[in-house]
Amino acid sequence: MRIQHTTEKIKLSLKERLARTINYFLKGLLILLPFVITFSVIKSIVVWLDQFVDVGVPAVGFLIVIVSITILGYIGSSIITKPLFSLLDDFLSRIPFVKIIYTSVKDFMEAFVGDKRKFNAPVIVEMTNGLYKPGFITQNDLTHLKLPGMVAVYFPHSYAFSGNVFFVSKDKIKPFDGNPTEVMKFIVSGGVTDIE
Repeated sequence: MRIQHTTEKIKLSLKERLARTINYFLKGLLILLPFVITFSVIKSIVVWLDQFVDVGVPAVGFLIVIVSITILGYIGSSIITKPLFSLLDDFLSRIPFVKIIYTSVKDFMEAFVGDKRKFNAPVIVEMTNGLYKPGFITQNDLTHLKLPGMVAVYFPHSYAFSGNVFFVSKDKIKPFDGNPTEVMKFIVSGGVTDIE
């Protein structure tokens, strides 16, 4: 009887130790993975940009590219060169096929940075009774598409740099209070990140 009781105690003790060890392992992953993934993403961006100006020293090409882009932004903002960039922009926007690529990339970039930011109006859209989805209004008026009373709403996907655009009736939309950047992080993280 005592031997059986001792055996059960040992089994219980081993289960507890195993559960505790697994818990420690998971906590270790929780601490380590965000650092590793962030480092890997930053490293791959640096290596990718570094290949454009290969000077033989790691990360120097990356710095040259970043400084060059910053200088280009400064030059492009000056009153003298602005008309020049506008002419180039107009020219590229008229060439067949090139126009599709150029304007799509330009509009996408301007949606995140620049004067025409689009992801600055977070909303909640009622999909069905009791089911709501967060997104961003990208166009407030769709009468030019013969859709009066409708808006274009972009729904980002969680854990991805992609999403879908839906035409939504204005009466299905509620404002989503919060900083647009925080709302985007909330959606992309699958609702894990807190909105401040």
